[in-house]
Amino acid sequence: MKFSLKAKEGSARVGVIETSRGSIQTPVFMPVATQGSVKALDNYDLEKIGAEIILGNVYHLNLRPGSDLIQRIGGLHKFMNWDRPILTDSGGFQGFSLQHLRKISEEGINFKSHIDGSSHLLTPEKVVQIQFELGSNIWMPLDVCLPPDSNFDQIDEALGMTSRWMERSLDAKKEFCGDLFGIIQGGLFTELRQKSVDMMTSFDLPGYSIGGLSVGESKEEMYQTLAFTTQQLPENKPRYLMGVGSPEDLLVGVKNGVDMFDCVLPTRVARNGALYTRFGRKNITNKLYRELDEKFDELCDCYFCENFSVAYLHHLFRSKEYLAYKLASIHNLRFLVNLMNQIRVSILNNQFENFYIDYLNEYKIADEHQRLLQRKN
Repeated sequence: MKFSLKAKEGSARVGVIETSRGSIQTPVFMPVATQGSVKALDNYDLEKIGAEIILGNVYHLNLRPGSDLIQRIGGLHKFMNWDRPILTDSGGFQGFSLQHLRKISEEGINFKSHIDGSSHLLTPEKVVQIQFELGSNIWMPLDVCLPPDSNFDQIDEALGMTSRWMERSLDAKKEFCGDLFGIIQGGLFTELRQKSVDMMTSFDLPGYSIGGLSVGESKEEMYQTLAFTTQQLPENKPRYLMGVGSPEDLLVGVKNGVDMFDCVLPTRVARNGALYTRFGRKNITNKLYRELDEKFDELCDCYFCENFSVAYLHHLFRSKEYLAYKLASIHNLRFLVNLMNQIRVSILNNQFENFYIDYLNEYKIADEHQRLLQRKN
């Protein structure tokens, strides 16, 4: 993997990540294909949307169908017939989101399967091996992600374990070929974020992920921690903000020098009838859309907006037709791909600051309570 910067405005950057499966223009939003599929969409949809890279998950793919089976078939690219880059997450986040089904020890994370209750131990070495078997392009190491209300000592202890796991991951990687990022943790404590950056950058990795944010903290806390963390990271390596995907968060992330984003939020809210627009989210199930025979978003070139009326999608949702989830998901992902395209152009033209201000002045942000509910559901 090779990363090169093409332009900067302040901390905002335009770059290119070169992989064996093609180039990725950054900043980039990555749709989440947790189990080898972006919910409600197929690969043709993703290609038409303009997705350059997607994300899979070690925990879920190892449980079902199993990384050994995927390897025998020819790897995850062949298994899902996707020829562009794939990033795989390690399962560390599931150690946070599935706290009731896991136990963390020095050895690794022991999960009780949410499918059949069977026991599965993910160690740093096993996670590296699974990603090799999947054949993904960018790998994440196993890490410890704690809730935002964890105290200083708890997070400090978790950082020590994450660092030791990183060393074990790198030792295991000597047997395999893959690009392994480091993950920066540290909760909301700047001292611990700095400590995590120092530990991870000492390994001189091909890229760095920022974890432990958008996990229940306020937006103000997230933005402050993000701004501090990105300032400490190497300029010449890609920076990946994990689990963040609302339009306003993407803009703030780019402003602070983030290059890569992923989140299930755009497709999750889409399946509940919430569609992105330049001025905020609109709920298509609202009765005011029942007879609206016009294009949903005049600025959007997605398959839904180009071919169907607002009233039709409203009808599909009210009738609980599966096509509703597909069309809404296509729209939200295309919206974010277009947003990232606009951001890159604005940086190249040295107009990002104006674009940022104008966009957020007009965009109505979902309220904080609703945002936290979305993270849980």
